[in-house]
Amino acid sequence: MNDKLSERLSKLSKEEYCYLTTTGRKSGNPHEIEIWFGIQDSSLYLLSGGNDDSDWVKNLRASPNVTVRIAKQTFTGTARIVRNIQEESLARPMLAAKYQNWHEGQPFSEWARDAWVVAIDLSSSDI
Repeated sequence: MNDKLSERLSKLSKEEYCYLTTTGRKSGNPHEIEIWFGIQDSSLYLLSGGNDDSDWVKNLRASPNVTVRIAKQTFTGTARIVRNIQEESLARPMLAAKYQNWHEGQPFSEWARDAWVVAIDLSSSDI
């Protein structure tokens, strides 16, 4: 974990959206989406309600190198599907609380419970 990068990201954590740019798996062209996000240390967490049917997930699985823009700051990173239950258990409540006013003890929405968790590990070269 890079402390300078984590500090920079924590200042952006309250932003409503980030803009994720993947490389098209067929076209090779950049594709940008607006998406909700959560931040922990130097990683961003996203939920894909379409699971692996989402084009952006298909793109990052084919080419995991991505860029992320939050406010006016752009970062590079490597995307991955989260398969670790501990990491999922961190991301799901973080995003549900931020976007759906979820609180401990409440059931998750279908989105927060079933969506695929995607992590973007950001590069410390961006500081």
